[in-house]
Amino acid sequence: MGSTLLETNRSRQPGFYGALRPFVTAGTLLVLVASSLSQAGPSAGSIRVEINGLRNDKGQVMCALFSSAKDFPKNTDKAIARATAGILQRRAVCEFAGISPGRYALSVFHDENGNGKMDTNFIGMPREGVGASNNAIGHFGPPKFEAAAIWYSGGQLELVITVIYL
Repeated sequence: MGSTLLETNRSRQPGFYGALRPFVTAGTLLVLVASSLSQAGPSAGSIRVEINGLRNDKGQVMCALFSSAKDFPKNTDKAIARATAGILQRRAVCEFAGISPGRYALSVFHDENGNGKMDTNFIGMPREGVGASNNAIGHFGPPKFEAAAIWYSGGQLELVITVIYL
């Protein structure tokens, strides 16, 4: 009778490995989460762009990140990322998060009247301040992608673009 009671109690208690099951499951999940975070870290990061040279604090700054020359810098609808920044003391900051390593070019403009588009004169020249990565300047038109292109290897990249008024 004593041995039957002992066997019955043992069958109700989990074995050594059964007792560790919750810890093993939690440990496995922790390893999987840590592994996925370490894989996501170097492949995607952020680009922070400080814009200076603004002539006043009116309006906003519009920034666009391009991965090819096809639509750079004018067709911001085709940019892979866009950002809008407020202006304080004639400076602004645009940030692009979740960016994969690659070759990019940035365009910015000072949207002084806050209408969300770059205003131009009758021959198409910008009435508002413009800028590009590498502080590239165009000759008889906007800068070329090649002149503005930067290589982004991941992590955190900080750039400075100085706006010019034509």
